[in-house]
Order: sequence, then structure tokens, then C-alpha cells
Amino acid sequence: MNEIHVLDCTLRDGGYINNWQFGEKNIKKIIVKLQLAYIDIIECGFLTDKKKRNKDSSLFDTIPKMQEYLPTDKRNGLVVCMVNYGEYNLDEIPQYDGTIDGIRVAFHKKDMNDALEFCEGIAKKGYKLFIQPMVAVTYTDEEYIQLIEASNKINPYAFYIVDSFGVMKREDLMRLYYLVDHNLKQEIRLGYHSHNNIQMAYSNAQALVDLKTNRNLIIDTSVFGMGRGAGNLNTELFMEHLNKVNGEKYKVQPVLQIIDQIIGPVYLNNYWGYSLPHYLSAIHNCHPNYASYLDERNTLTVEDMNEILGELEESKKNVFDKTCIELLYYKYQEQIIADDIARIKLKEILKGKTALLIAPGSSIITEHKKIKEAATQPNTICIAINFKPEDIYCQYIFVSNLRRYEDLQNELETEFITTSNIREGKKKGFVVNYSTLKNHVDAVEDNAAMMLIKLLIELEVKDIKLAGLDGYSHDIYDNFAKKELAFIKSPAVMDAMNEGMEIVLKEYSKQVPIEFVTERRFVR
Repeated sequence: MNEIHVLDCTLRDGGYINNWQFGEKNIKKIIVKLQLAYIDIIECGFLTDKKKRNKDSSLFDTIPKMQEYLPTDKRNGLVVCMVNYGEYNLDEIPQYDGTIDGIRVAFHKKDMNDALEFCEGIAKKGYKLFIQPMVAVTYTDEEYIQLIEASNKINPYAFYIVDSFGVMKREDLMRLYYLVDHNLKQEIRLGYHSHNNIQMAYSNAQALVDLKTNRNLIIDTSVFGMGRGAGNLNTELFMEHLNKVNGEKYKVQPVLQIIDQIIGPVYLNNYWGYSLPHYLSAIHNCHPNYASYLDERNTLTVEDMNEILGELEESKKNVFDKTCIELLYYKYQEQIIADDIARIKLKEILKGKTALLIAPGSSIITEHKKIKEAATQPNTICIAINFKPEDIYCQYIFVSNLRRYEDLQNELETEFITTSNIREGKKKGFVVNYSTLKNHVDAVEDNAAMMLIKLLIELEVKDIKLAGLDGYSHDIYDNFAKKELAFIKSPAVMDAMNEGMEIVLKEYSKQVPIEFVTERRFVR
């Protein structure tokens, strides 16, 4: 009967969530507890010279520095690290001395030949070599067989099927498994690394276990599924499964302690797991950061995101290119129109007036009386932003957000000021160019409130009063007067948006008087 080993990659793949800042003590604690759980192979992090080294990180710039984090007794398990091809010089890797047992080499299809030479060099230095060709589904059968045959000549410790974008269904995995099993030397272990974009990581791993093959297998997992995008196969779940169906003796309790003491708090501030954007990245077979970028704009419907991802060129899908997705996003948003007449008419209405902007922050409930008083002042025009207040009359609703526009489809009474990216805009009112209203701060460059303030400055209003522009709390349900407007974003994104609004408001206040009617909460 074959052997099935578990490789835990929390300190490496999980590091995409917290920028590998686990903390020195926690890195040591995770390794010790994984050993106590009888995990067969522990990946202690990345070996890279592309990022600055610090003692709290599981990114290492030399192999000797890993020694400081490793117990002297490996308890019959293996310790490995990963190198992304191109991120470390082969000459800088010392001959094997027992510090770590193996090195995993990840590479893209375009780098295959050079990466295999690098792999051969690793093997010659005495390390157990793990060959990890990323995005396995991009290879044709012929290309994959060529890769397997080339790997046979190097004779690695393991060859991996890597589902980088979490797109594999069972039939995809089985096709690749049989290609590998029929062509890979019998003594070479077969590894499987999954992501959970379409919730198949656990069931696919179970399918491999159920094969009862003679091939020795290595299944990658991470504690609590911690990993980039939708995360990975959960270590604790797969251990329990192997204990039940294969009679293994893994100890789950130490892994639960890792979750409770270390990973759980990280999860609260940096969510990972299945989500709509990660599903979209999977069906388009592209890097998950593309979908995450679009989702974090918080301006697009799912149909819009799907359409933009469909515009990605095949050559751009495997490696995240922020410039590429930014260009596609703005191309999609920037429908240039002739808005001269709309601006002239708006200027006739708003010039010299006080503009009271009402955003949907929760303070419009707690400070409702203040807002009603401000709204009734002479020469004041009330403009709601991306929503309609329930009992405060607004002459206009400003909408630059495709999601929010859909929510307002049944609003027929109030006039709209919409930006030109609203493709289906048929409301009465005015349309102005989206592209001219952006600002230079990335986190809020097309934030609706900032766009409206810029427009009002150009329309020469007398002054601007702000209500409900609270900024963003880490508690998503504390952010909006209407709970259905809440959206999930990481605390880091929320903080960046708050800081961005502060910067832009400070700049705009030099051009027009800006005053908060409601208490400033998270934007100072």
C-alpha cells in the first residue's frame, strides 16, 4: 500500500495573508506544534532575495538563518523551504548540511527549461528536490509529458500537480494524475498543491486518497486553510480524514492550538476563504489578485467584473500585473462623453450655493437632527451619495458606483447626477465624465464622495458641508446607516481608504470651504 504524507505550507503560502509577518516566537511555535502533530513535512517559508529580511518574517535570505527557528530534533519529519524560480541565485545555496532537508522549486511554464536546470543544480547540492510547475492546467498533455520526462532525468524527491488558481475539478485532477502516474518514475513521489477557489481542495485530496495507488503521495495543506486568495486545503480537516480512513496517527490538538493562539487572530483582520471574486478568478483561470483588485474598487457589479476579467490576454493571466488590470478597469469605466451642456446647467443651479453632501454613514442616524437643520438652511442644495436618505429631501442623488446604481433602479422621483461609467443610466438628470473626476490617491481615486467634491469645486459652489462621510471601521456593520450597504474588505484596505480621503479632503479644502456637519469618525 502506498504512503500518504502531509506537507504543511502555512508559513509559506499562509504568508501571503500577513506579508509573512508571523513573529519570531510564533514561527518557532508553529513549527514545534506541527511536529507534535506528527506532520510529515513542514515548509518553514520562502528562500528569496527579493524582499528585505527581518526576524519576524518567514521569508529567509539564506538557509543558515532558518536554523535559528528549527528545533534540533526533527522527530523523523522533514523540513523544507520554497524558492520561486528567478528569486534566488543557485550559487548562493550552500551544499546540503542538514539544516533543511529539501527545497521546493516553483516555476511558470514559460521558464520551464531554465527552471529545470536550476532544479538539477539543487539536486546536485544534496537536497531533496520538489519540482512544482505552477498552473498545471495550462499545459497540454504533450507538454506535461515532456515536463515529466525531463523531471525523470533529474530524479527529484517529488513531482507536483499544482492547482495554482484553484480551478481543478475532479476530472481535471484525475487526468493529470494518470498522466503523471503512467510517465513518472515509480520511486518519485507525486505531490498535490491546491487552492480553494471553487471549494474543491478537500474533495480532490480525498479522491487521491481513495485511489489506493502504489504511488506515494504528498498532499499540501495549511492550518485553517490559510493561504492566498480562497486559501488552501485545511491541515486539521485532512489530518482527521486520514486518521479515519487510513488509520493514521496524526494529532489534531496541536494544530487546533495553532489556530486558537496564532492563526485565528490573523484571520479576524485578514480574511481568506471562498468568495465571489475568487470564484470569478477560477472560472477565468487567472491569478486571484486580478479579481481581488476589481472587488476592492467596490464600484463594480459581478457582471462588470466578469466582463473585465474576460478581457485579460492569455499571456497575462498567470502572473499578476497591476498595470494591466488598472488599464482594463479604467478602459471599462471611462466612457468619454460630451458633458459640456450638463456642466453648464449644473453650474447655473449650484454656483454660489452651499452643497450639503449626505453619504450613507451610520452617523446620519445618530445625528439626524443636525443634518435636517443643515438641509433647511437658505441657499442649500442637498445631494445624496450613492443612496437615497429615507426622510431627508435631496434635490439630487450622485451615483458613480455601478453596484449602487442597480440598488436605485426603482427610484423615479429624484434627479440623478451620474458619472459616464454607468452604462445603463436612464434616470432623469445629468451625466458627467467619470475620468475627469478622479484624484491621484490610489485607494480613493474614484471614491464617489471625492469625485462629487471635485465636481462641485469646478461648478464653483460657495462651500461644502459633509454628513455621513464617516470613513470605515473594521467592523463592517458599523459603517453604514443601511446594513445592506455593508461590504467586506480587509482592515488594511479600510485604513488605506480612510487615509486617502483625509489626504484628498485636505487638498480640496484649499479650494473650497469644507465642513463636517456630523462628527468625524474614521476620517480626520
